[in-house]
Amino acid sequence: MPSQTIERVESAVVALGGGPLTAEGIARHITPLFSRVRAAFADRIYLANHSLGRPLDATEDDVREGLAAWYAHMGGAWQAWSAEMTAYRARLAELMHAPRPDCVVPKTSAGQGLRAILNTYDTTPRVVATRGEFDSLDVILREYARRGRIDLTLVEPRADGRFSSEEVIAAIAGGADLAVVSQVIFNTGQSLPDLGAIVRAAHGAGARVLLDVYHSLGVFPVDVMGLDVDFAVGGSYKYLRGGPGACFLYVAPRHLDGRLRTLDTGWFAKLDPFAYRRPDPPQRAPLQHGRRRLARSYSGCGAQELPAQLS
Repeated sequence: MPSQTIERVESAVVALGGGPLTAEGIARHITPLFSRVRAAFADRIYLANHSLGRPLDATEDDVREGLAAWYAHMGGAWQAWSAEMTAYRARLAELMHAPRPDCVVPKTSAGQGLRAILNTYDTTPRVVATRGEFDSLDVILREYARRGRIDLTLVEPRADGRFSSEEVIAAIAGGADLAVVSQVIFNTGQSLPDLGAIVRAAHGAGARVLLDVYHSLGVFPVDVMGLDVDFAVGGSYKYLRGGPGACFLYVAPRHLDGRLRTLDTGWFAKLDPFAYRRPDPPQRAPLQHGRRRLARSYSGCGAQELPAQLS
């Protein structure tokens, strides 16, 4: 993201002040950041921010900057792209109250993050989820269950369409290795109650917790450390206004010691990706607590470091 973009957005937010939001303050300081889409929808009211948020004027500038590096430097664009991905991880870590940027693994979808976790299990894991998970996770869970890759228990909603934390906890107590729950249920807007109690119950039963924050991050505070979740998935498609394909997997620091390994791995997980060495087994990059590591270069290229066992 160009520095002028960051300064423009930050200045607008600071200008709102520390008091309650007001229609006048939003109209004066925030609305101008969306002048292009407002002009396009001048005769309509857009109510789908929960699905695809209105893009900032600066979004096009950001995309152009990424393409400009490619046009100007070809293979050398990896250095600029790597720096921006590192900054992206750092911003997400701050937004989620994650302790360090290397807890955030960029993904192209929330489902990709879920698959990375499901594929860390060597035996068939017992998974508890709610019937209210968004399609990006629900389809994967049910397909894994259909193929016998997971033993899936789905908690049903009550008659009023809302989910009970007590029923989720009861399902976990029946046997679970992984609990998958959303902080906000997508089709009702319910904020799942007593998330802390669900996490504690899961950990007490020896299970891990994957929290979907796609419908909460950017709407109200999310504290992955305070909740003590093991994993979280989300993305920029909705309230963060970054468009599709900019998603992430959060991994708690306790799982970054190298013991948690997934089948969903690849080129950037290697030590020195551009050296093209192929030791057997593959030699993976060490964690560096979120500091950007430019790998040994080829034709001016650099490489981004991701948590090796989950990238």
